[in-house]
Amino acid sequence: QVKLQESGGRLVQAGESLRLSCAASGRGLGIEAMAWFRQAPGKERELVAQLSWSGGTYYKESVKGRFTLSRDNAPNTVYLTMNSLRPEDTAVYICNLVTNWAVNYWGQGTQVTVSS
Repeated sequence: QVKLQESGGRLVQAGESLRLSCAASGRGLGIEAMAWFRQAPGKERELVAQLSWSGGTYYKESVKGRFTLSRDNAPNTVYLTMNSLRPEDTAVYICNLVTNWAVNYWGQGTQVTVSS
């Protein structure tokens, strides 16, 4: 059973920074990629950033230059560092993991609120 433990979401002012973390655990865990999605009220879930374990990172256009996704190999943790936050970044941020067998796992989500 794969578990994703997220943390770091809170209320911040526009222009401030925040770091989210997502720690994955599970027996025999083989990771293909980890990512952060977000979902704002009334909107569809969208991919914010994804990090492939074999190399390569994707960022949504609107967060390029502001957000950085990084990782620790042990204990399989990724960090989303968010700078210059904007009110439109307000959403529930949800951690995603894709295993080597193309199985998706999702975290519970952490709320990020950016006030203007």
